[in-house]
Amino acid sequence: MAEKEKKQSVQTIQTKTRVEKGKSGIASVIFGRTGIIILLILLQVGFLIAGYTYLQGKMYFIDSVVKAAAVILVIYLTNNRSNPAFKMVWMTIMLVAPVFGVLLYIFVEFQVGVRWLNARLEHMHEMTKKHWTQDEAVQEQLKEEDSEVASLAHYVCEYGGFPAYENTGVKYFSCGEDKIEELIRQLEKAEKFIFMEYFIVAKGYVWDRVLEVLKRKAAEGVEVRFMYDGTCTVSLLPPNYPKKLEQEGIACRVFSPIRPALSTHQNNRDHRKIVVIDGKVAFTGGINLADEYVNRKIRFGHWKDTAIMLEGDAVRSFTLMFLEMWNVAKSEKVEEFDPYLDVIYEREKHSGEGFVIPYGDSPIDGEHVGKMVYMDILNTSKRYVHIMTPYLILDNEMMTALKFAAKRGVEVIIIMPHVPDKWYAFVLAKTYYNELLDAGVQIYEYTPGFVHAKVFTSDDRKAVVGTINMDYRSLYLHFECAAFLYENSEIPAVENDFQETLKKCQKITQEDYKKQKSFDKIAGSILRVFAPLM
Repeated sequence: MAEKEKKQSVQTIQTKTRVEKGKSGIASVIFGRTGIIILLILLQVGFLIAGYTYLQGKMYFIDSVVKAAAVILVIYLTNNRSNPAFKMVWMTIMLVAPVFGVLLYIFVEFQVGVRWLNARLEHMHEMTKKHWTQDEAVQEQLKEEDSEVASLAHYVCEYGGFPAYENTGVKYFSCGEDKIEELIRQLEKAEKFIFMEYFIVAKGYVWDRVLEVLKRKAAEGVEVRFMYDGTCTVSLLPPNYPKKLEQEGIACRVFSPIRPALSTHQNNRDHRKIVVIDGKVAFTGGINLADEYVNRKIRFGHWKDTAIMLEGDAVRSFTLMFLEMWNVAKSEKVEEFDPYLDVIYEREKHSGEGFVIPYGDSPIDGEHVGKMVYMDILNTSKRYVHIMTPYLILDNEMMTALKFAAKRGVEVIIIMPHVPDKWYAFVLAKTYYNELLDAGVQIYEYTPGFVHAKVFTSDDRKAVVGTINMDYRSLYLHFECAAFLYENSEIPAVENDFQETLKKCQKITQEDYKKQKSFDKIAGSILRVFAPLM
């Protein structure tokens, strides 16, 4: 009896502790930097709404002029080159609330921050164009082996600036735990420089281990540069964190810190995950530097993620991608890249390495490389296309490509999370299920938890591993990166991981779709109207 009371007492203490921690966490959000940012943004939204109400209710002439402007803007949107889904959202807003819609559209279109960033990137590409050169011998070899893949390589190089390479070894990681262990091993080998760029960095086991190596390497004289996205400044890392790292000898920059001001520029996040070591080894994939990615912190059940490591010629593109973003992050003179590209790395060429095309995607250059690579795989597949993605928010073109591939007899399987990280994104994704299932696309949900992997495999010959989700944010709004593999010996490992993951999934049927809660169906349908802006 005494033992039972003791257990109950311990449970009571644990419950109180959790409640107190929860209250403390909520308080830190409300009264901390995050709360201030949210409050200031809400105040700006309030001023916009108040101004809209004033104009609509008091100034009838201006109201009429703005309504006429709405009609002109609708005609303009109909004839411009933007994605039809984005056009539909703006037209809906303008027709429902002309004054507010017109003012909001003008506000969004004339963002100084976006224009500055675009100009900076264009200047950067012009200065570094000499480095983005395609080896003609590699291109000719690719043409001989597969004209379709050669055409894709031509597009990625011509319109994205990213060459195809041979002489590159690939290692695939089917979980965050293995990737982090290999990352630590490779960081320990660094002799000249370490470049790291991540979307999420959170204090804990993973970051502590990585940081310990970075500090030690910096002390040894290795040049260490670390860059992370500004979303981390809201709640994960303090605003003065770059200075703390610089005191340890680590150069640090934050891409687009979140500021308490309404701006579409803040919507363009650096979602990439890149590590380059001495110009010889590179990592990318879905895995960030936080404990949930190695399942030491449980948030949404088991966290399934993937990554790859490259060794050889293709590392050059990831070095360039990092250096470009590093130099965009601050408005100063662009540095010389040559010292980091003139890497002498002698390695034996192995059979079965095939071709590797690392590539990035920018939200402001008008070219959606990540989307086009995915669509090319769907449109040229012969037997199967297997996909892992955490989000499924599709435009008409991607929906058509998925459905057409299935309709012409290709096995199209998509693995989604069963335990979502964002409720609204999950109910929105389900609005696409019915149409995809009708066309023969198979959808599975990973029952142990959350899938964060971004993986395509096709016909045992092609694979993509990177940071690009199948949603509007990744395909249109974020800076992203990935690696396309063709006839590489590691592709079977990617496909085998897909099959092993599939064994832990439940197949979604039309009946499952119908069993959704009515509220979720209604919420998803409403959210789909605004999906391009989410």
